[in-house]
Amino acid sequence: KVNYVLFKNSSRLNLKAQKFEGALMDDLVERYSIDDKYSSTGRHSGFQVDLYHSGLDEHKHLSALDHGALLGKIHNQKVAWHKKWEKELHRQKQQSKEEIAKNRTEKALVKLEKLESILEHTLTINDAIDWETLKNRDEFCWKAPRNKLVQFNSCNNYPEAVVLEETRGMPKKEYFFTDISFLQKLFGQEKKIRAEQQEDFDEAVALRKEENQEICKNNKKLEAMLSELQRQWEKEKSEFLKAQYSHNQNVDELKAQYQLKDLSAIMEYCEMVLNNSEYPDNFPREFELHYNDVNGMLIVDFQLPSTDCIPTISSARFVKSRNEIVEKKLSQAAVSKLYDSAIYQIVLRTIHELFEADTIDALSAINLNGYVTATNPATGHQETNCIVTIQAKKEEFEAINLEGIVANQSFKQCFKSLKGVGSTKLSTLTAVQPILEFNKEDKRFKKHYEVADGLNLETNLAAMDWEDFEHLVREVFEREFIENGGEVKVTQASADGGVDAVAFDPDPIRGGKIVIQAKRYTNVVGVAAVRDLYGTVLNEGAIKGILVTTSDYGSDSYNFAKDKPITLLNGSNLLHLLEKHGHKAKIDIKEAKQVLKEQVI
Repeated sequence: KVNYVLFKNSSRLNLKAQKFEGALMDDLVERYSIDDKYSSTGRHSGFQVDLYHSGLDEHKHLSALDHGALLGKIHNQKVAWHKKWEKELHRQKQQSKEEIAKNRTEKALVKLEKLESILEHTLTINDAIDWETLKNRDEFCWKAPRNKLVQFNSCNNYPEAVVLEETRGMPKKEYFFTDISFLQKLFGQEKKIRAEQQEDFDEAVALRKEENQEICKNNKKLEAMLSELQRQWEKEKSEFLKAQYSHNQNVDELKAQYQLKDLSAIMEYCEMVLNNSEYPDNFPREFELHYNDVNGMLIVDFQLPSTDCIPTISSARFVKSRNEIVEKKLSQAAVSKLYDSAIYQIVLRTIHELFEADTIDALSAINLNGYVTATNPATGHQETNCIVTIQAKKEEFEAINLEGIVANQSFKQCFKSLKGVGSTKLSTLTAVQPILEFNKEDKRFKKHYEVADGLNLETNLAAMDWEDFEHLVREVFEREFIENGGEVKVTQASADGGVDAVAFDPDPIRGGKIVIQAKRYTNVVGVAAVRDLYGTVLNEGAIKGILVTTSDYGSDSYNFAKDKPITLLNGSNLLHLLEKHGHKAKIDIKEAKQVLKEQVI
């Protein structure tokens, strides 16, 4: 798997971003929380956030591999919007209301045009991934200190040259020992004047020596700084080049794995294809992929936009008699028609992009299930339902003339000809049964055996065999879920994908797939393990993740798990669950460490 790396110094980016974060917090800018981003194979692929400027009515989805870099992008977007909004306000002041109404009409028409050309847009693009564009070709951005010292400008963290100060020459004697006049000599003042001149000269020499000593002292400090900066520069450049090489090598490795039809590489590739697809900024960008390397079937669970994402304004005009701008809204029927058209286009476009990008013929067919998350007017609760489902073979789909479909606007007819399933009016968000869903019969599962009956008060869970511990965890949770008809399965150790056990809760409301990880640890579980579990939850399409350990978790772990579908169970919780189901054991970390140490020896 490819681990993508940010090739700019994240500490500098963080520092710069934090400095400006909030500096331009326009009241018109709404920012949602920054979320972790994971690939369909469970790889942590960075961070993402959605922004919205209510004045400009513009959405922006931003993502980056590094948290600091994302903060920088947020700041840059705010700056861009701030400038654009100032221009808009200035333009509105200069414009008449008739012109403002005309401008609003033009914006509304652009939005409608983009919505109507969703499929057409992709027909002019080659959707295959250009591997070379994924590589990092940037040059190291810092200039070398070389023979000049540098200091950091606090505004932009960019080095500026500082020249060493030169020492000054000694005072010249002739400037102090001036000629003595005849009268001064006549009155016997020569000796006194010469003494005073000598004193002044000696004092000037002493002062100059002191100044030069201070200059030399400062120069030595600056030279030491130069040496340190040179060392820092060489280190940063070395790290930059190392990370750049590693990234480019990983891209080549992913390309090679993809061409060998590696399952994970195919999923990574398909994910990149869909991530490259451009849609209106307020459309969701979520999907889940499952690929069967036996029959070449790709299952795509695609998050479709809700009806709230469809523009409702068709034009605006200035009514002189009322001295106001009146917007003309689309009828509900027109909005519903637009929505249905957009959904059919998205479905056809997604299938087209994946098939066109499939340069190695890994995909024999695509099964796409389109889900919508919206508020059910009957209950007032948000629900996620599948409203369209379609399965298309590659050969069959590629025989379709999509240019002709666009010209005739026959998106629905094309969808139906491919045996796609959906309600007559998609805007009603009527749920349909997916043609094919991800099968919970995971080939990673293995036969289980019972462990709990052999426990007693002398059994130290922290020192037991790790495989026995995994099966014990399965038993405990099976007892928890069995009352509702649930089941728990243990995965193969060599191919678990970060999953030790999978629970299936059949409850129609709160049920679903739950991934479980068992950590027979004698040390505190770090936050990295909790982050990995969260990535696995997203990758597996699970409703929840449970991490069980014989030890405990740090505060970072609990903070990360807060507000996420993750449950952390420590040793005390595990003993309580065992006792609840009629089994007793102990957890003695000190004893376990000694036992495990002796086993290693």
